[in-house]
Amino acid sequence: MKYYTEDHEWVEVRGDEATVGISGYAVEEMGEVTYIELPLEDDDVIVGDTLGLMESVDVTMHLYSPLSGTIAAVNDELEDDPSVINDSPEEDGWICKLVNIDSSELDDMMNETDYRKYLRSLKR
Repeated sequence: MKYYTEDHEWVEVRGDEATVGISGYAVEEMGEVTYIELPLEDDDVIVGDTLGLMESVDVTMHLYSPLSGTIAAVNDELEDDPSVINDSPEEDGWICKLVNIDSSELDDMMNETDYRKYLRSLKR
């Protein structure tokens, strides 16, 4: 199950590991992503810490950590080919994986249904 933030980050927890990425909506709003700066492995983050940034031709957007934890892996493929996030933001375009997470922080996020409702409210 995926969880989303109002800043359009998503989290998918499997076992003790959380995969973090940016939603398709955010990528669509940005336009074609041309550069991604990723966090460093083994860094500890808390909710709201900056993980890195994404750039398109027109926009620069900071990526924020939706959960507290330790960065166990980053998607190095994005640095070599940022277009992966344009084509598959919620699958192959994941940003990083976190361990040592506080799963109670998921309570502050939206499930997919609530996130879709949130997106509809933005279009009004």
